Amino acid sequence: MRTLVTGAYGQLGHELCAQLGADAIGIDCDTLDLCDGPAILRTVAELRPELVINCAAYTQVDKAEADADRCRAVNAGAVEYLVQACRQADCPLVQISTDYVFCGNPRRGRPHRESDEPAPQGVYAVTKWEGEQAAARYPRHLIVRSCGLYARPSQRQAVNFVKTMLRLGAARPELRIVADQQCTPSYVPHLARAILFLSAAAGGPPAPWGVYHVVNRGATTWYEFAAEIFRQAGMAVRLIPISTAEYGAAAPRPAYSLLDIGKYQALGGPEMPAWQTGLADYFAEWRTMEGS
Repeated sequence: MRTLVTGAYGQLGHELCAQLGADAIGIDCDTLDLCDGPAILRTVAELRPELVINCAAYTQVDKAEADADRCRAVNAGAVEYLVQACRQADCPLVQISTDYVFCGNPRRGRPHRESDEPAPQGVYAVTKWEGEQAAARYPRHLIVRSCGLYARPSQRQAVNFVKTMLRLGAARPELRIVADQQCTPSYVPHLARAILFLSAAAGGPPAPWGVYHVVNRGATTWYEFAAEIFRQAGMAVRLIPISTAEYGAAAPRPAYSLLDIGKYQALGGPEMPAWQTGLADYFAEWRTMEGS
């Protein structure tokens, strides 16, 4: 299946292209300006994909607070044009979204389900929700929400929490880490294979159209995640738990963003392992690289 992947230089887009192999058509900002709607229409028409997976996004959460127009253009406006392009190409659209759409929701005592009403806060979260709404107006859509993505260590240009912790841990004896946000960090190779299953790009029938939550299993905090990173890396770093308020970020963060993956699991797709297993898979490759 000829699959157009936007944001192909990003963590998820890069992995999807790798798993798709020759079926992938990867594009990024150097070949397509997502703020240029007519260019989106022309590009999709010229490439004639059988599937579009939109991984492109404005993800600088704090910077977005002062750059709202561009953030909205990329996260919402571009999706409207991709919907139009997919209609013309007669192909499905997979829109990648985020746990941040639940930023303003109170803790429910259970992970968020696809049927729960989003309550985004902050420019990034609001524009990602607007992008979801644009995608949902197209009947042949899949919206995949995930959380805390980190790519393979061999994807050297990737920026994520794991790489940041390893870099800072090598330079400092102690780190202050937010301990009051519950989440499920997800290993990109696991997420990518699930997306290809849902979209039928890996063979087999496509999943029913709609919204799906796909994350590694379990629950943690960024503080606990950092502790496990250093444990698996064999690094002695003192961690000091702090609150979200103490961290003082410009944009709101979800205090509780666990996502229920029962709907995905019911389809019998590739297993989403526990978050600790995702991290172990990361470090298995990391050790191979370190030893080479």
